[in-house]
Amino acid sequence: MAVYTEVSTQEARDLLRQLKLGELTALQGCTRGIENTNYFVSTEQGGETFDYVLTLFERLTLAQLPFYLRLMKHLAEHGIPVPAPSANARGDLVFEFKAKPAAVVTRLRGSSELSPTPAHCAAVGTTLAKMHLAARDFPLSQPNLRGLAWWNETVPVLLPHVNPTQAALLQSELAYQNHVAASSSYAALPRGPIHADLFRDNVMFDNAQGQPELTGVFDFYFAGVDSWLFDMAVCMNDWCIDQGTGTHDAQRFHSFLRAYSAVRPLESAERALLPALLRGAALRFWISRLWDYYLPRPASLLQPHDPAHFERVLQQRVMHPQATNSLEMQP
Repeated sequence: MAVYTEVSTQEARDLLRQLKLGELTALQGCTRGIENTNYFVSTEQGGETFDYVLTLFERLTLAQLPFYLRLMKHLAEHGIPVPAPSANARGDLVFEFKAKPAAVVTRLRGSSELSPTPAHCAAVGTTLAKMHLAARDFPLSQPNLRGLAWWNETVPVLLPHVNPTQAALLQSELAYQNHVAASSSYAALPRGPIHADLFRDNVMFDNAQGQPELTGVFDFYFAGVDSWLFDMAVCMNDWCIDQGTGTHDAQRFHSFLRAYSAVRPLESAERALLPALLRGAALRFWISRLWDYYLPRPASLLQPHDPAHFERVLQQRVMHPQATNSLEMQP
């Protein structure tokens, strides 16, 4: 969460007063992520302390943002642990602040688990399935803005920046994903609003009781309507691999899959296409990390992710599709 737009203490204090969230007691810029400006803020009201996240959106427009904020509100109302957006006096969940669209949401308790066990993966699988089912009746619709159309637009821009081996892999995988997307099996995949970025650092856990308790899911600003299987693939490519090598972790994979399937059993088209969409999810994040690495925007606390990580994940998914074939997918 890089800082592109500087916010002063007084500016934050005035905003929080307008939102009737209390008196500002702490303001801290966040350094993780690369899409938006984020600050952790704390307030005092009635002798109690409250924690929030202030986000200024650097790419998304005021017209696009109601989808994300209202999806979060919808999920919260259906019992999914997500940050609750704060409305202004007009009832708007997103508003203009420092000439940027902005929102303030509650900050979740707990911390991210960067070395997940099978139990953590099971908790994520259960919650993701519940999220998919809870969002089925969400009335708004918006496409996945980082889906196949964006891959097709972005890869040609990246080719001059990568070496010939990388260019060949990008082009061959993009051709394969276009082929998959044109199939009848792909058209049959169940769809709905998805998170599309449910990495380890976007989930909070409280481990105080010895067993991991998933306390929240956040950062919905890549959400859109796409296949639920793609959302699963994004998760599995982060939660169910070895971070150093990108290799498949069978124990965590099956733990995630069993937990997800216990809430929403997979359809036959999903079982058949999971290996292909694992490749697609790896390609999506390799493309976006290449984009942010070679074509960055200035930010005062920018920490770009390493593009090579998802290059390795994609290579592993291409070389070892049998690790996640339909037979192994049975819970």
